Amino acid sequence: MDKISKKNKVINKIRILRNKFKQHNIDGYVVPKNDDYFTEYSKVNRLKNISNFSGSAGLAIILKNKNYLFTDGRYTIQSQIESGKNFKIISSEKLINCNLFKKLTLGVDPKLFTYSQIKKYFLKFNFIKFIDENLIDQIQKSKINDTNLFFHLNKNIVGESKNSKLNKISKYLKKNKSDYLFISAPENVAWTLNIRGKDGPNTPMPNSRLIVSKTKRFYLITNKRKCKKLINQKIINSKQIIDIKEIPKLKGTSFIIDENTCSIYFENLIKSKFKIKRKKDPIYYFKSIKNKIEINHMIKSHISDGVALTKFLYWIKKTNKKSITEVQAQNKLEDFRKQNSNYLYPSFDTIAGTGRNGAIVHYRAKPENCRIIKNKDIFLCDSGGQYKYGTTDVTRTLCFSKQSQNIKNIFTKVLKGHIAVATSNLKKDDIGKKIDSRARKFLKKSNLDYAHGTGHGVGFFLNVHEGPQSISKTNRVKIKEGMILSNEPGFYKKNQFGIRIENLVYVKKQNKNLVFENLTMAPIEIDLINHNLLTNFEKNYLFKYHLNVYSKISKYLNSNEKKWLASLI
Repeated sequence: MDKISKKNKVINKIRILRNKFKQHNIDGYVVPKNDDYFTEYSKVNRLKNISNFSGSAGLAIILKNKNYLFTDGRYTIQSQIESGKNFKIISSEKLINCNLFKKLTLGVDPKLFTYSQIKKYFLKFNFIKFIDENLIDQIQKSKINDTNLFFHLNKNIVGESKNSKLNKISKYLKKNKSDYLFISAPENVAWTLNIRGKDGPNTPMPNSRLIVSKTKRFYLITNKRKCKKLINQKIINSKQIIDIKEIPKLKGTSFIIDENTCSIYFENLIKSKFKIKRKKDPIYYFKSIKNKIEINHMIKSHISDGVALTKFLYWIKKTNKKSITEVQAQNKLEDFRKQNSNYLYPSFDTIAGTGRNGAIVHYRAKPENCRIIKNKDIFLCDSGGQYKYGTTDVTRTLCFSKQSQNIKNIFTKVLKGHIAVATSNLKKDDIGKKIDSRARKFLKKSNLDYAHGTGHGVGFFLNVHEGPQSISKTNRVKIKEGMILSNEPGFYKKNQFGIRIENLVYVKKQNKNLVFENLTMAPIEIDLINHNLLTNFEKNYLFKYHLNVYSKISKYLNSNEKKWLASLI
């Protein structure tokens, strides 16, 4: 579909939506990116339906005469390109107590918002009206295949039994004097019951909710048909699957709900019978600490992924690029990954941006609008895979000809930040906020910076982005043994180029100290480095890193690939 057709389609949908305002007695309607399960990557994307914005985070407000789209720094350029003609683009930070909509009545779907979001964003200046029937679905409902079955992961894959996890939850409930925990995030259900599904486009997500009691009983809320395998394998029994309407029939007096993922709809249903305590679901923390078996599976997955990526890097560096497009490049990388029998699918949509497209932090190349990779440009490729059993995420920035001293200097400063993170003293820099400043300090000396965090938590054969840990300007979560994070400083020059270097790391104990250990096993572009800016310590780190990559993956490469990789050491 061409751009004009897409634009007209969006305008038409907005017109249909506005025609519904009078019927519901509202002045505007709020459309978040999240689905009913508050997942980042979903097969349901109402925000894209109404705005054409395809980023992973955002919120639209459609009024009678104006439209607003709130996004964060990762999507400043992308949102302008995709939605700027029909929406005023505003930073997400300004959504808090936003006074653009003073005294207006805004309609919201109570299944898509939490009470804390409504209070944070709207209650100071606006009136909110809950509308049970989603108005975007009335215009265009997403078609979803809801027949994919959930499946179970054995203890030799996940390293901890379901009963052990239920024990942790039971202790937490007793400590907090509550009868039940309502687990509203599907990834936390997946962790608790050691199950996965196929409900996410890039994640083995089992769309479901779970209630766990202090006596370790549990009730799964989902489509019963999806649990056929689990019932047959006696992982759960059919009586443990209940309907939403059965929640008020449970015995007890109190529930703990997650304030960030329990919707207004579910909170209202639960509080019709029970006292509620709003907290952060403790499973986010439990899940963030990977055990040794999970770490070992992640190490194996990253060796497989490193082989695929290294083969791709050799191919693209040594191929004549007169006719290779961004889409062809990302498809080739996917082909290399598919050569491994344990590879399932991408962990997110690949970001393959050359030249000015590299400056769009979450750029998505499409056949109708992608660029040919030119020798003079630098090329940023951020990609990842879901494997049996592990999740990967890696970014490499490449060049194909001699680059300007300015670009090499910036790349080297990004690399210095990347090395600073990788070699952090986790005794001293024990929270994400402190580590984040280490990543930025070399760029900041030249008054340069980047508008995204330096690193995010990563799930085990689950979400490529998970918390509570992250490396960012605000995160204060203590870094613990077993956590997995990304290390990805960058720099982006609008309409010119983008640079990012990303590895995944895990936290391990070494001589009674905690250190980051690289999971990612793929070479870093040495042709973009100004070696004069590196200290001996940094040069030694790079030498050891490439030597380690070679020792881990060279046996899986052909002779030419092996020689090339050896030449980087």
